[in-house]
Amino acid sequence: MDRFEAMEIFTRVVDANSFSKVSEMLDLPRAKVSRTIQALEEHVGVRLLNRSTRQVSVTEDGALFYERCVRILAEVADAESSLSNKRETPAGTIRVDTSGTLARALLLPVLDDFYQRFPEIDVRLGLADRNIDLIQDGVDCVIRMGMLEESSLVAKRIGSSRIVTCASPAYLDKHGTPRTLEELAEHQAVNYVSARTGRTFPFEYNVGDEVVKVQMKSVLAVNDGSVYINAGALGHGIIQPSRFMVAELINQGALREILTEYDSPSTPLSIVYPHRRNLSSRLRAFVDWVSEIAHNNPDLRIKD
Repeated sequence: MDRFEAMEIFTRVVDANSFSKVSEMLDLPRAKVSRTIQALEEHVGVRLLNRSTRQVSVTEDGALFYERCVRILAEVADAESSLSNKRETPAGTIRVDTSGTLARALLLPVLDDFYQRFPEIDVRLGLADRNIDLIQDGVDCVIRMGMLEESSLVAKRIGSSRIVTCASPAYLDKHGTPRTLEELAEHQAVNYVSARTGRTFPFEYNVGDEVVKVQMKSVLAVNDGSVYINAGALGHGIIQPSRFMVAELINQGALREILTEYDSPSTPLSIVYPHRRNLSSRLRAFVDWVSEIAHNNPDLRIKD
């Protein structure tokens, strides 16, 4: 029995509360996962997990052993990473979760650059605008817009998204261009609804020391970022997106910035991953790369 492999499988099972999920994560037969845990229990001489047909739970002895295993594996991973960073090209698979809009605007246009730098890393991109459990879902990192909930994970802020108000030329030709916030009452918006909370987001503007929220009337509300932007470009109403997500449409003339004399509160862009002591060289490479492309984007750059 490979004790380090057994400890890795054991900690994954405890985290996921499932043999099947760990089998999928590690691409191992479920029978091997089960046999490995059984062999580990025989080796240490105590039952580590309680099993039933519906769930897996850790025993009291298993919980103590789990804590030791996590520390040992973290030390080993940290030591290996420090050496591999010096002598090897990072390799393997990383699982990244983000929204479809973020993927299309931020990652896909420059992903070839990542593969040129790290040809042995395979990126598996999951697209979901929802809260996920990195451990349960087997995800290495998550890229998200907006304020994040408190957690034990590491949240690295990599950008500050500039927010703009814009509309299609067709909409502005038909309804006119608002010049003040008060004139927004005469217009309609495409409203954005949070897929997680069901809340409609108001337009926001910095006025003096206050943030003024304008709840726009609309005949269309959506909960997908790409549809939101497309609806604005098609003339269904005024939108207030992150500028980096619509920069190409603005350059093409499909959208036009309005109310440019009013600033809006910026939105943080973050990458979230497990504790840095468990950061593999391939994930570290991806985190650093995403941080770099965000820094190089003028609509995302954090002001010093």
